[in-house]
Amino acid sequence: MRASPFGAILLTVMLALSGASLAQKPGGTLRIQLAETPPSSSPHEEITVGVVVPFMAVFNNLVIYDQTVARNTFESIRPELASAWKTSDDARRLTFTLRQGVKWHDGKPFTAADVVCTFDLLLEKGEARLRRNPRGIWYENVERVAADDDFHVTFHLKRPQPSLLALLAAGWSAIYPCHVPPAQMRRHPIGTGPFRFVELKHNERVRLEKNRDYWKPGLPHLDAIEFTIIADRATRMLAFTSGRFDMTSPTDVTVPLLKDIRKQSPDARCTLRPLGASYNLIINRDVPPFNDARARTALGLALDRQAFATIVSEGQDVLGGSMLPPPAGVWGVGPDALKDLPGYGDPEAAREKGRALMREAGYGPDKRLRIKVSTRNAASYRDLATILVDQLRAIYIEGEVEPIDAAIYFNRLYQKSYVLALNATGSSVDDPDQHYAENYGCGAPRNFNAYCSPALTALIAAQSREADPEKRRAIVRDIERALAEDTVRPIIGHSVAAACAHPQVKDLTIMINSIYNGWRFESVWLDR
Repeated sequence: MRASPFGAILLTVMLALSGASLAQKPGGTLRIQLAETPPSSSPHEEITVGVVVPFMAVFNNLVIYDQTVARNTFESIRPELASAWKTSDDARRLTFTLRQGVKWHDGKPFTAADVVCTFDLLLEKGEARLRRNPRGIWYENVERVAADDDFHVTFHLKRPQPSLLALLAAGWSAIYPCHVPPAQMRRHPIGTGPFRFVELKHNERVRLEKNRDYWKPGLPHLDAIEFTIIADRATRMLAFTSGRFDMTSPTDVTVPLLKDIRKQSPDARCTLRPLGASYNLIINRDVPPFNDARARTALGLALDRQAFATIVSEGQDVLGGSMLPPPAGVWGVGPDALKDLPGYGDPEAAREKGRALMREAGYGPDKRLRIKVSTRNAASYRDLATILVDQLRAIYIEGEVEPIDAAIYFNRLYQKSYVLALNATGSSVDDPDQHYAENYGCGAPRNFNAYCSPALTALIAAQSREADPEKRRAIVRDIERALAEDTVRPIIGHSVAAACAHPQVKDLTIMINSIYNGWRFESVWLDR
């Protein structure tokens, strides 16, 4: 087993921070690459990092993960639109004091009513509706959100939930204005953030410009941020090393590509870190042959996780359960906690068991199962799907990679229009409440295979109300073992990749346990 790259990650982060100057220069346009056109500009309705990276800077949250601290933890949560908060004695009411004098980009004042409107959308109350509500499940424990006056708002909870602040601090947890309908937010978002939306041109660019009426004095430093959409990864790498861009797409630089960048642009500052995203198999448990538990278990037994990591990341990808393991992750478990479960022990012994199960299910060397392996039409997905197809041959499965464009791919998952899919699941927040509720909760939008277990539901609820971190961590371990044992959504590994920026980019901290929470850009400046 290769050692975790986290020590190198910490060194990279420390070097990057030590190189920051104290004298920020105002002005300039930060030029960043994007791999694809964002499906919309409405964070509450989307799930791809291609939305939160360009549009997080348009908004503010009630609270936020400190943008200068690389590892998101409960201790790094800071005030934003809320200046203070307090919890009631019974832990079922969380009251926020809001900042006064904050304005929306169109000049209208921000008040508690906007917070209520935002959470009415997420709780699906009132007349306005989101087109899709992937994170409504985060707030299933919130009974209602009420304005006590113009600058105090209270979350009324069904039961205590110590980690609610962690969800509110996520990059997705933007506060929307009451006076702008959801349909407009998809095309021309209005926020209170450091940058104003200017334009989104399909297959061309996203442009933001400085909010000169920002409520934080002296910020932002930049005049503008321009995200250029370049579909081909090789073209993106060449454009970065030639100096056309200040920064790569934040999830773009694989371990092999990082070597090339360091040769061609030795001064570039690159942070190699776990992305807070796992590659996994989504199994349609309602259609043959995977409505048969024997075939599902055989899938898990066929996986050689270390081989995936060796091929795609030279062994740097992190192995474990569904949540990112330590040291980068806060709550997850490593492979040692799962070593007696399908696919975590000796690969050849596991595959022999897998072949026996497939023979029981009616397949064998003379009757091989032929299926399509659906995946997103992106290089990292296709690469892993190709390796998967090769590994599945060991248990009598002949797979064919079916690459699907992003705009169609997610709809296919939502509609369960697949048999077996290789997917990447990003954990917006490194916290069990987000991760389990969103991906494994009964009826959750991102529970693509519609798995629903009363026993698992009880464990998810138990960890959520547990205030003691070590007791909560023990419940999380039980959840991880239950998921692996039932082959719910077999985890291949947690991907590691780099984000690179040229030396002129200052005061940008790259998060190491989530790719979704570090893109406010308000303190970033350019030394050129």
